[in-house]
Amino acid sequence: MSTVTTPADRATTAPSAPPRRRLDWRLRFAALSLIWGFSFLLIKVGTEGYAPFQVTLGRLVFGTAVLAAAMAVRRERLPRGARTWGHLAVAALLLNALPFSLFAYAELTIPSTLAGICNATSPLWGMALSLVALSEDRPTRVRVAGLGLGFLGVLTVLGAWQGFHGLDATGTALALLASLSYPVGWIYVRRTLAGTGHSHLSMTGAQLLLATVQLAIVTPLFTTLPTRVSVVPLLAIAALGALGTGLAVLLQYGLVAEVGPTTAQMVTYFIPVIATAAGVALLGETLTWSTPVGAVIVLTGAALTQVRPKPRKPSQP
Repeated sequence: MSTVTTPADRATTAPSAPPRRRLDWRLRFAALSLIWGFSFLLIKVGTEGYAPFQVTLGRLVFGTAVLAAAMAVRRERLPRGARTWGHLAVAALLLNALPFSLFAYAELTIPSTLAGICNATSPLWGMALSLVALSEDRPTRVRVAGLGLGFLGVLTVLGAWQGFHGLDATGTALALLASLSYPVGWIYVRRTLAGTGHSHLSMTGAQLLLATVQLAIVTPLFTTLPTRVSVVPLLAIAALGALGTGLAVLLQYGLVAEVGPTTAQMVTYFIPVIATAAGVALLGETLTWSTPVGAVIVLTGAALTQVRPKPRKPSQP
């Protein structure tokens, strides 16, 4: 459920403020895992009362409000420059508006557990795309093996040996496309927004704002106003936006800054576990043996694709 634009590793930062006592990073890591893991349940509940585009629009509105409040507290300003805003508009589509909407439509016909597992394929898509699009991301035998293992896990989850019986092909394809959209967006961001000099919070605040505008334009064209206000789905959408999009971004920033991106991205491997547990326990979704087994294979493959080769030691004269 990644939503963050990281424009540069070498972006300029404000002068360092006096250190503040923070909650232990492990607790924040656990909180982020829970928030993103439960997001798929919240999407499912939201679509029970509102159209998928409405769920996504509400999510973005609440998420943008949280980011706007954080920017006001930290006295951050939105980035400037038409070129930057143009690239951010594309990033907003690929990292927010499109995948959020695809997951919402997917969960009309597939369980939240399957959607959460499909989300775990993002590192696999990212590995496959980086081999083509990022010249600095060289393949290794371990990473290629992880890629193959991961997609074998996907086939296991989907029950390929029994002809995908009982599986909604459209919903599953939408969820997989949503997971593919994230690495496409990340590669675009790395190519176009690196070195802008703006803070991560400022860039992501602008990105969510643009995604909200995009959904505000699209939603009235494809949906009608609900005849009644469904309270529980509305609360789910509010939580999805404020927690799953707004607060989660802030937690992720803190983790990346404190423990580094490699450790922070490990949250990806906990999301499907929590999503599956939440779907089964709270929504009564059924679970066959192939789902958890396939999920373990997917996560193992995804972890292998993130293994980086050790730098070679310089040869002795």
